[in-house]
Amino acid sequence: MYDKYSGRSRRFGFVTMKTIDDVNAAIEKLNGTDIGGRKIKVNVTEKPLNGVTSSPLQSEETPFVDSPYKLYVGNLAKTVTSDSLRSFFADKGNVIGAKVSRVPGTSKSSGFGFVSFSSEEEVEAAISSFNDAVLEGQKIRVNKA
Repeated sequence: MYDKYSGRSRRFGFVTMKTIDDVNAAIEKLNGTDIGGRKIKVNVTEKPLNGVTSSPLQSEETPFVDSPYKLYVGNLAKTVTSDSLRSFFADKGNVIGAKVSRVPGTSKSSGFGFVSFSSEEEVEAAISSFNDAVLEGQKIRVNKA
């Protein structure tokens, strides 16, 4: 991380790991080692998800495919993943991409996402069918993006 005014290093940084096991291995191997003559501290910046041992931390398995026929989906439950969002909307057409937005540098959901379709008709069908629908226990908002 760099200071935006001076451009100088703030002497810390962040690394995102795929699994809790990878996190623990990095901490065990690197905490207290020297880099450039300085002893580094390696730790976790947020509490791990309950019950997670070695599964991926909400990593995005498939890249988001954008299209001009896109929906904004708001008020998502924190448990919704890009894959579950894709599956939920697949009944209304050819979903070519789905993505839950994450808080930068974390695996935490921002509470909204996007779904792209292959046609305007599919977008309209999804809005009329799913606006105010319940997904994973929460009523969602669906609009054109």
